[in-house]
Amino acid sequence: MLILSIETSCDETSVAIIGDNCAILANLVSSQIDLHRKYGGIVPEIASRKHIEVINPLIKEALEKAKISFKDLTAVAVTYGPGLIGSLLVGLSAAKAIAYGLNIPLLGVNHLAGHIYANFITSNIKHQTSKSTSKSQFPFICLLVSGGHTMLVLVESHGKYKTLGRTRDDAAGEAFDKIARFLNLGYPGGPIIDKLAKTGNPQAIAFKRPMIEGSYGYDFSFSGLKTAVINLVSREQSYSIADIAASFQQAVVDVLVDKTIRAADEYNCQTIALAGGVSANSQLRTELQARGQAAGLEVIIPDLEFCTDNAAMIGAAAYYQLTNHSPQVTAHYDLSPVASLRL
Repeated sequence: MLILSIETSCDETSVAIIGDNCAILANLVSSQIDLHRKYGGIVPEIASRKHIEVINPLIKEALEKAKISFKDLTAVAVTYGPGLIGSLLVGLSAAKAIAYGLNIPLLGVNHLAGHIYANFITSNIKHQTSKSTSKSQFPFICLLVSGGHTMLVLVESHGKYKTLGRTRDDAAGEAFDKIARFLNLGYPGGPIIDKLAKTGNPQAIAFKRPMIEGSYGYDFSFSGLKTAVINLVSREQSYSIADIAASFQQAVVDVLVDKTIRAADEYNCQTIALAGGVSANSQLRTELQARGQAAGLEVIIPDLEFCTDNAAMIGAAAYYQLTNHSPQVTAHYDLSPVASLRL
């Protein structure tokens, strides 16, 4: 089996080739961070135009890296939502053209499912097998955190998900970006705050842990925490920027980890997993690992290269859904992008 997978949901253009046993034969990512940095965030029109510019050369490069040609492909997988509608259209159009021209299956993949399947990846690029592959036992709880989403998901089997809770306002990654912008730290905010927090005291400021109590279920809310940081700085309190960053980050991490551990206990899951761009946060990775193991849980965390948007995770989702005969795997050529697609 050889699957060409394409990811263009936001501001990264990515193409991957997935082989038997979900081996990654190629995984290329073209980032647009430098294009959007001066705007302090992603500009959809600029993102779409850049996708158009690089998608075909990236597909050609991926095939060359995998040492295969178009005629060797057995399927094409592509993200069709959620995401920026213009960006999604670029990847979906390319995938449709290839699948139609080769008369091979077109596989539509939910971007959120792709992030979950980053935990199933094995990599030939590194000439080693990811530890996660043998450990992801169903059912498991997945904490999915990114710039656009924060949710807890019960993964019951391949392609079968139950959303236990989601953010009611700002996603965790969105809160990181907004705080970084307010503090004039730069873009993207998540990695900058993560680095700065290492030099600060996470106990310096006692920010409230929003909705951490069990009475709120597994929903999240970070807009109030964001406002608390803004109000603190506006009052010209004598805290260092590093202490503010560390205390803010610790408050977010405490909420995310606490709810994940609690969900695993309530739903009798022995495994918890992390997914999404914010899963690259070093404090979140460290604390989820430590608290999960202390609770007797298997903790699965993707390699850093598979945390942010990439086509390998999209190909992995397609591979496992295809090989496990999940319902509604193949798509028709009239498949349309869905900006607000739910898991």
